[in-house]
Amino acid sequence: MWGRKKSPVLEEAGLRLRLPKRADFAAWQNVRSASRPFLTPFEPKWHDYELTRNSFVKRVKISANRAGKNAEFSLFIFTLKKEKNRVKEIFVGGVTLSNIRYGAAYHANIGYWLGEEQTGNGYMNRAIALVMPFAFDELKLRRIHAACLPENDRSKNVLIKNGFQKEGFAPKYLQINGEMRDHLLFGITKDQFATIKRHSSKSL
Repeated sequence: MWGRKKSPVLEEAGLRLRLPKRADFAAWQNVRSASRPFLTPFEPKWHDYELTRNSFVKRVKISANRAGKNAEFSLFIFTLKKEKNRVKEIFVGGVTLSNIRYGAAYHANIGYWLGEEQTGNGYMNRAIALVMPFAFDELKLRRIHAACLPENDRSKNVLIKNGFQKEGFAPKYLQINGEMRDHLLFGITKDQFATIKRHSSKSL
């Protein structure tokens, strides 16, 4: 359960999502550095400075500040491994609820990424499935939006498997690797998510 005085920790079946900490720097840097050629075609252009400790510390502070204001939740994804009397977190990627709006909107955008070696294990499908109850039930949002490059089949599959509907096509929508690129637009409403949950519970 999440409250404003406590950072959200979403956990289920060996997967944990939480806000970043300074102690995560080495694991985060290793995955981002090793996966840079893999991620570059799908992300906004980024520079070497963004992999430094100073940049990461700023990222942690900004993340905590925005989460405290219910403006954005930039969550790290970890798999959990039992080692003797403790549980070890293994960093694999991230998922972010951004541009959170209330008032007449009650919606947010979702974005996500995995390290190259961490793909193909179903981690992102499970991470998105953890985030949506948090977004709809805890944050009381009514819609979640997503966008992906038309050729990014893995990203499209993650969204479709989690109940997102294709809603449109946006030319020159986001800057990717220094170039404004077309995107497919997806969305899911709170009602649609509730229907999916009901059907899932009946099939168990």
